[in-house]
Amino acid sequence: MKSIVILPTYQERKNSEIIYKKIRNYNPKIKILFIDDNSPDGTAKILSKLSKKDKNLRVIVRKRRLGIGSAHKFGIKFAVKKGFKKVVTMDADLTHDPKVISKMLLLSDKYDLIQTNRFFKKNSIKDWSIFRKVMTTARFYLIKYLLGLEFDTSGAFRCYNFKKIDLKDLLFAKDKNYSFFWESIYVLNKKKYSIFELPIKLPKRLHGSSKMRFTDWLWGVTYLFFIYIKFEIFKQKLK
Repeated sequence: MKSIVILPTYQERKNSEIIYKKIRNYNPKIKILFIDDNSPDGTAKILSKLSKKDKNLRVIVRKRRLGIGSAHKFGIKFAVKKGFKKVVTMDADLTHDPKVISKMLLLSDKYDLIQTNRFFKKNSIKDWSIFRKVMTTARFYLIKYLLGLEFDTSGAFRCYNFKKIDLKDLLFAKDKNYSFFWESIYVLNKKKYSIFELPIKLPKRLHGSSKMRFTDWLWGVTYLFFIYIKFEIFKQKLK
């Protein structure tokens, strides 16, 4: 089946070429799509130069920053429209190890969605700042308690098998930012798609800074309660 790796970028000038080369090291011919939200640091220019030498690399630049969830949905819709059945999504900040891609693609023959889990391994996020650790762990337990999900739902490193997944089910998740990740897992789980998780260790980013702000986390918590109430009332729509 046709496969593609999608990486949304914003202000990743120091990381974009490195992650591209790492992916190519493990997957020399796989299609790669970067979705850049018009990064002012010149990320798109670096990627565009690379694309001139690699026919399997494509770069799409959007007019402005529209949110990480929006970028994922945009890239996934583009990929499905182009006939790709296996779609891998990952971050471009070097925290996701490209060597896992091949294993994901192999497992996706058996499961509908493969994703990574930061809570399977002890000290998986030990290098992170206290702030990031608290936010990530608190979100994990809130989602587990309110939505009954045991998955690590906020990670972006995933492999979707669209031979099995209906795109409209994924797009039922409406959030345009970080909450897209847990919202989409909630929907896919409700729709009875099979989800398999791989343990992963996530190092702290070396170049640049995280785009997640406290206001993003706060909105995510607010949206979580909104979804909880909404889906409790209208959960029949997911059947």
